[in-house]
Amino acid sequence: MPDIPEVIRRRMTEDDLRARFEATIKQRVNRHRQVSHQPMTPYHHFADASAECIKLYTDGYFLSTVMVTQAVAEGMRRFVVERNGTKITNKSDGPSVIALLAEKKVISENCAEAFNRIWRSFRNDVHHMNPRIATVDFPALAKRNIQNLAVIERELFDFKMDNGKIIPAKPQYWDPGEDGKVKVFLRLSP
Repeated sequence: MPDIPEVIRRRMTEDDLRARFEATIKQRVNRHRQVSHQPMTPYHHFADASAECIKLYTDGYFLSTVMVTQAVAEGMRRFVVERNGTKITNKSDGPSVIALLAEKKVISENCAEAFNRIWRSFRNDVHHMNPRIATVDFPALAKRNIQNLAVIERELFDFKMDNGKIIPAKPQYWDPGEDGKVKVFLRLSP
């Protein structure tokens, strides 16, 4: 397309993207509404990636949703281990670490099951792009993973509001500054 002026190519691209978006808006809304997202989380290193999981799922990028939910869940697991001073060995895999956290009542059984469902979501096959992924129902798996990530976040980052002040259910996961204020990540819209 070298002889088509840049302004025309840009307009063609814009029209194409707009048409694709408008053709899929109802499905995007439906997918976004399928998950009860935590409206606010502390602003930790995985907050952006977690929010991106929601966007990926909403936009229909199911394989990417699975990959990012796996990475975020693993990051959150490590975060919970560190914040609770849990001793683990270098040989501990995800499920054994989660079992230990549940045994010590650091997380609930429901949260542990959500972590483990994400761990078992073809983690190694997806990570290494093994041929087996060609048989995976990624739309269903992405939906399940995004719902499980929501379960984890609701447990870890549950809070109440008291006269405009955030009262975390588990304060060890929120980092107030010297002024007592907490940096948060708001997810009040898609």
